[in-house]
Amino acid sequence: MDTSEADRRIPFATMFNFRDVGGHVGHDGRTVRRKRLYRSDSPHRIDDTDRAAFAALGVRTVIDLRRPYEVERDGRIPHFDGLTWHNAHLVHAEWGDRPYQPGTDLARYLADRYADLAETATAGIAEAIGLIADSPNAPVVVHCVAGKDRTGIVCALTLSVLGVADDEIVADYALSTEAGERYRAWYESIGRPADLHLPVLTCPAEAMTYFLAELREAHGSVEGYLRHTGVAETQLTALRTHLLT
Repeated sequence: MDTSEADRRIPFATMFNFRDVGGHVGHDGRTVRRKRLYRSDSPHRIDDTDRAAFAALGVRTVIDLRRPYEVERDGRIPHFDGLTWHNAHLVHAEWGDRPYQPGTDLARYLADRYADLAETATAGIAEAIGLIADSPNAPVVVHCVAGKDRTGIVCALTLSVLGVADDEIVADYALSTEAGERYRAWYESIGRPADLHLPVLTCPAEAMTYFLAELREAHGSVEGYLRHTGVAETQLTALRTHLLT
């Protein structure tokens, strides 16, 4: 299955990491449905340029993974008729407390941050997965700030439950590197020094490979981890039922 960004990316002027999560092969050769689940960086910047294109997607539910102070600082997605917003806050330590040290293994650094988040953000992860599993909520957009780390984890867990192979999950995650460069270019274009104020925007494939392998080692399987967070078996079944052809 083609996992190229050109195949699944939906271009917007004010969002840089918006793409369809569907199109991958899952359990029993079934395909993850397109136009049901999207991932993105924060859509609070949507303006008149993008409003019609976003409305055309028919999104019913936005799952915002940001911290409450990030929501307050930057704002929420603009109002659209029929759209419901949820703040499924993923509780985790501030990365600034343990910043990446240039020259060290970036993949290992990110995988460690993801592992920490998986243990502290169980309530938010269970809420996000539950919302995605509830078919009347679709189409769904899940996002954080840059759409790469918190969003990457939730989408990776979802795709794994759907039976998508790890190499495709990892490839989807890695697509956010190029999107991060678009984000950085925009940030600099508005006069902000990206090297001082932006987090790590690169997504080395090995980071997600480490994360999935170590999560399974700790919990037996991705499904085992999600049960640990509070996701019910019926929700896992519902996820497969409505997101697989």
